[in-house]
Order: sequence, then structure tokens, then C-alpha cells
Amino acid sequence: MSKWLPTHWALWSAPRVVLGYVVAVDVLALAVVGASFVGLDIRSDDWVRFGALVIGSALHVEAGREIERLRAVVSEGTTYVNLKSMWMFAAILILPPPLALAVIAASYVHSWARMRRNPPYRGFFSASTVILGSALAVMCLRTINPDHQPGFTGGLVGLLAVTAAALAYWLINFALVVGAVLLSNPEANARKALGQLSDQFIVAGALGLGTSTAALLLYQPWLTVALLITVLGLHRALLVGQFQFAARTDPNTGLANTMFWHEIAAKTLEGAQNNNTPLGILYLDLDHFKSVNDTHGHLAGDQVLKAIAAELKHEVRTDDLVGRLGGEEFAILLPNTDVDDTLHTAERIRHRIANLVITVTAPNGKMEVDGITCSIGAATFPVSGQSLDVLLMAADTATYAAKESGRNRVVTAPSRTPGQLS
Repeated sequence: MSKWLPTHWALWSAPRVVLGYVVAVDVLALAVVGASFVGLDIRSDDWVRFGALVIGSALHVEAGREIERLRAVVSEGTTYVNLKSMWMFAAILILPPPLALAVIAASYVHSWARMRRNPPYRGFFSASTVILGSALAVMCLRTINPDHQPGFTGGLVGLLAVTAAALAYWLINFALVVGAVLLSNPEANARKALGQLSDQFIVAGALGLGTSTAALLLYQPWLTVALLITVLGLHRALLVGQFQFAARTDPNTGLANTMFWHEIAAKTLEGAQNNNTPLGILYLDLDHFKSVNDTHGHLAGDQVLKAIAAELKHEVRTDDLVGRLGGEEFAILLPNTDVDDTLHTAERIRHRIANLVITVTAPNGKMEVDGITCSIGAATFPVSGQSLDVLLMAADTATYAAKESGRNRVVTAPSRTPGQLS
């Protein structure tokens, strides 16, 4: 499944190039569906396997429905994948083309009916990309093994045929979806549109599971039940892990987001209180960052933020936590760090950012951005406060003081008297 047009767009109000692209893909997919009925030959065993794949796909959708709905929200403007392709690829391998296409259609209709996150045309386009990928996969099977009938051929030839079919299925679907993402989001980062490399390992796993499913349905059909239970358990665990990662991570920089950073900061502070150990907090605000966006564009601004995030992670220890609070503001949690070490860390970071030269892609091509500075406020437990709210307010106030006193500097929050600490 893919996310491409913004959810508030109607298809007919989309830019002409996007509309033409979507319609062309859909029409070509319908032509493939019509051609699949040529020389139709369906046996009773095919109907049994068709029913098993449709039921397996439906159970799969139901098992991950709620988490998939949330993933659909957080992945807007990019691509995301799941293991559902295993049922469709199995259908390509062992069913006559019309029934294989029916499995694809049933899977997408069921997903749309149960989640209803997207207008129907988006699901239709996604199904069309899979249909076109399936058509090329079947062509690979028949070209490498001219005697191919739905089913498996043993030996090296059979392995080559299935591998080529899997690559064709993946390549066409992936390329068409990425094309839609880039056309409908002209300012989208191509790297973001391509998605994570780890997503492609999920696709490879789905295609491998599809091959196993097809083999079991042909030769040991009752063992398919055991495979189904295994896949549903793994998929559920996979989705939970992916969503938890997405829920705590800033998508542009890969840093902890505000909620996750505050959650970890509260737990770390509790440990520091129990063990009577110091803890440092840095608030970092980039100076005049708006000028970067105004001069080079928001895409370049995102690239600068990502580069600065990478520098911050390199400058801190493994146990420290860097978070993005929003915009050009960052927070750094420094466990077991006293006042002097917190200040030294802040100065190292300030110096590192001031000396950065970042290559960005601007409307006029590649450009170098330098001269970026930051203002940093530092607060430490227990000298600046004993509760998280007090420490955060102290760090924020110190950052504001750094801005007011000329920017590109570090200001340490003042020590508090015992009555002011809580």
C-alpha cells in the first residue's frame, strides 16, 4: 500500500500531470485484466487455492487493521510497506491469471472497506500498480520457463523464474508508486519518497513468504494453517515495533520527538534523584534559521536540520539523548553530568555548529550553507532545580538570555537556593 496524493485532494483537482499519470496506470491495469481472460482454463483445485488465499489475506488485514490505520496517518507523503504482498505473490505463482488478479482485487477492497483512510481512487491506483507488477512477473515466469503452468518447476530453472518474477513484481510496483509520490509532491525529497532501506527487506520477506505459501498450498495444503499463524504473529510484532519507532521519532531528523524526549528525561531524572547523581539539560535554538529557508527554500532548510541533527548525535555520548522540540529547537539530555561538564559539552556543540559547511540542494542547484550559529541554555540537576518542569524552564530561560545577549553563545541557568529548587 502507498501514500501519495495528499488526503485532502480530490483526484480531478490534482495537477494535470498527476491526473494523467494516475489515469494512464489505471487504464493500462484494466487492459491487463481484460487480457488475462484469454485462453481461460480454471480447475476445481484452483478455486480451492483461490479461497485459501483470499481468506488468508482477509485474516492478515484484520490482524493488523488498527495499527495499519495509524501507520497510514504517520506515513503521509511517502511510501510504506507490509507483508500483505505474500498472498498476492503466492496467487501469481499458482493460480491462473484471472484468479490471481481477483485475489489482488479482493485484498485491496477488503483493506479499503475496513480502514477507510483513503478515497477509493487511491486504493484503485495502488491495486493497479500491483496488477502491472504481476503481469510482468507472469511474463518472466513464462519467458524463463516456456512450459510454465500455474505452479512450481523444480531445479535451477524454477528458482531463476521465481526470482525474476519477484524482482519484476517489486520493481514495477515500487517505481510506479514512487513516481506518483514525486509528481504529487513536487517539493518532496526523493530520498524520503524512496522510503527506508529496511522497508525493502520487508518486501523481500513478503515475497519469500509468498513463495513458501504457494509451495505449501500445492504440496502440503494443511501446513498453510501453521504458516498463517506464524505470519500473523510476526506481522503483528513487526507493525507494533515499526509504529512505536515512528511514534517516538522525528521523521525529518531521526531524533527523538518531543513526547519521547520528555518521557525519557522524566525517567532519567527520577534515576538521578534516587542515586543522587547530577544531570544536565541543554536547550539549543538555531540563530536566524528563517533566513536559510527564505534564501534557499524549505527543502534546503530540512537538509540543514538533518545535518545539524547528525552533528549533535556525533558530539554526545551513547547514553545522552538528543531530541527535536520542533522547528529549529533541540534538547539534549546529559545523564551523570555536572555543571562544568554540561557547560563544556554545550561549548563543544556551539563551536561544532559554527564551523559547519553543509551542501544542500537549492532551486538553483547544489549550494553550500555556512555561518550557522546557535544559542544554548544549560541547566543542571540539582543546582538549577529538582523537578523536570523547573529544569526545563531554567534551560529555556537561559536560551532566551543567550539570544538577548547577542546569540552564538552558551548561558548557564543560575543556581537556585534550596527553597527555589522544587
